[in-house]
Amino acid sequence: MSLILKENKNNILTITLNRPEKYNSFTEPMALELQDALQSAESDDVRCVLLNAAGKAFCGGQDLPEVIEREKDTTYTLSDTVNTSYNPIIKLIRELKKPVVCSVQGTAAGAGANIAFACDIVIASKEALFVQAFSKIGLIPDSGGTWFLPRLVGFARTNALYMLDDKITADQAVELGLIYKSVESNQLTNEVAKVTSQLASMPTKGFALYKEAINKSFTNNLEQQLQLEATLQSKAGKSDDYKEGVTAFLEKRRAEFKGR
Repeated sequence: MSLILKENKNNILTITLNRPEKYNSFTEPMALELQDALQSAESDDVRCVLLNAAGKAFCGGQDLPEVIEREKDTTYTLSDTVNTSYNPIIKLIRELKKPVVCSVQGTAAGAGANIAFACDIVIASKEALFVQAFSKIGLIPDSGGTWFLPRLVGFARTNALYMLDDKITADQAVELGLIYKSVESNQLTNEVAKVTSQLASMPTKGFALYKEAINKSFTNNLEQQLQLEATLQSKAGKSDDYKEGVTAFLEKRRAEFKGR
């Protein structure tokens, strides 16, 4: 059985973590399958990506038995797993020129939490919990945790999330700015469907340029960012989506964007 499921419907690529009996904890083969799935989202017939998971948990992070087994090889280090499994996933999510929505129905722990935080929009069930879990076993946050968390919630809260291993409910995650929205569990599927459908019908060419600008804003100074905005705005202005948006506005009708 595939560890990652894919379905492309109505220009929305749904990617499902499919190891529910192990709380969707990652092995290297599963991480590599997810990387392949994210790379397939570059196809022109995909305009939005939904990342979700099967079963009760979203993702329990790294499968520790796999690491313990690999440590029998004296040449192995944990950086091998981080560099092979997780860093490529984070880069693919951030660099993908499509909006990535993450649906979290249950616990997201360790790398599972940080993969969710790397996505563009996160919607969670009120039953979901977010926890770093790394300090319990003497490790540091990976999968971009030390990069995303301070930017999302600040230095003091990041320290508590990691050092004290605070468990954050979906409502608290919204309040802290970690995720976009929390909904009742029986509303999660419909809410996510509504958001992904909306995104897939919008000017996704502009979304790609927006993600480029946001990603670079964390290293650019103001002058560099202003110049980047001007450059990317020029590119957006040459898109078919921009022409359609302006035409629809003048004709007082709903725009029909194609993502080009």
